[in-house]
Amino acid sequence: MLAGCGSSTHPAPTTGIPSSLRAQARPIGTGPRFQPPAGGPPIGRCRSSLGPRSGVHIELFAANRVVIIPAGIGTRPPRSFSAGRISRAGCYGDLVTLEPTGVVLVRTGARLNLSSFFRSWGQPLSTTRLASFRAAPGERVGVFVNGRRWLGKPGTVPLTSHAEIVLEVGPYVPPHASFTFPPGT
Repeated sequence: MLAGCGSSTHPAPTTGIPSSLRAQARPIGTGPRFQPPAGGPPIGRCRSSLGPRSGVHIELFAANRVVIIPAGIGTRPPRSFSAGRISRAGCYGDLVTLEPTGVVLVRTGARLNLSSFFRSWGQPLSTTRLASFRAAPGERVGVFVNGRRWLGKPGTVPLTSHAEIVLEVGPYVPPHASFTFPPGT
């Protein structure tokens, strides 16, 4: 075993992340199925400024891996980026993603749901389909809202301020207890 300055043969503890969460961490999937691009139309009127918004956090899991929600959903070119985040777009629809974190910004007053989000993304969503992934025969897409199982159709989940939404196909992934939203969302 190699050891460097100030190191030991014992692994350093991971600080700041509780061990229960480290045990639940899932890797990001590889390949285009796990990183589908933004490809649908903006929903609602496409405006030149972002305007007031509230945040919704959406996490997707397929085959026990993270599916990335891309930046650029609900926007039109030209787009400018700063530090991996969209800093300017040709226009902004009623729901947008500015960075690939799962935070969806919903225009204040817009009444949208997951079907609206997936339509703007250009990806399918149904009781048996999550983007390019299909549930196993006899299984359904798992949906959790604020840590509780959603019993209705996935597309009917409302995009309400600070909702924490988890969708999964494949093995059960415990929903996170909470998400810290960026300031101003």
